[in-house]
Amino acid sequence: MVLSDAINNDIQLVGNEQYCLHYDQPLDAGGLTWRQLTTWWAARERLEASTETEVSQGLYQRLLKSADNEAEELILRRYAQRYVDVGPDIPALIPQVYLHYDPYTRHDLGPAGSPLPRQRMDFLLLFPNRTRIIIELDGLQHYADPKTRLAAPDRYAAVVAEDRRLRLRGYEVYRFGGSELVDREAASILLDDFFTHLAARYQP
Repeated sequence: MVLSDAINNDIQLVGNEQYCLHYDQPLDAGGLTWRQLTTWWAARERLEASTETEVSQGLYQRLLKSADNEAEELILRRYAQRYVDVGPDIPALIPQVYLHYDPYTRHDLGPAGSPLPRQRMDFLLLFPNRTRIIIELDGLQHYADPKTRLAAPDRYAAVVAEDRRLRLRGYEVYRFGGSELVDREAASILLDDFFTHLAARYQP
């Protein structure tokens, strides 16, 4: 990933582009809807012969593959049901979005260095009026040592410190604990209720 035009903040993918979705259209005050995203996808993939439903289903399956676990898949599935129930002119739920990017790996940086914190967010929603919603799914690695499974205050402190920075930059952050989504039936009800209230809170 490189900056092709730093003045206009344009980026270009120069490697492994087949694994990334780079939405290259300008965003206006209306945010980014599922219809806008599928229209862009159809043009990019030259799917003129496909129906809107076929394009939508194809893009949804592409996004679903980026989920890291079953809980993230469930979040995507429950929100995708809203495209059916409410319609495609609602904010698109985008998984695995890079907020900032450090081209240096941990190996490059060495033991003294550290990559940018939380370069990638679990989910992003761009609502109207430039309201930016981050949804994070917290597993054990967010608050405990993965090896010992003991509480790790420093690890949790890093998470909440980054949340503060994000909020000061204009992002709203909503977190789910992994244990909330273990029971799939109860989790589906929980997520549906959350997304309904989220839309009521932020959509005009």
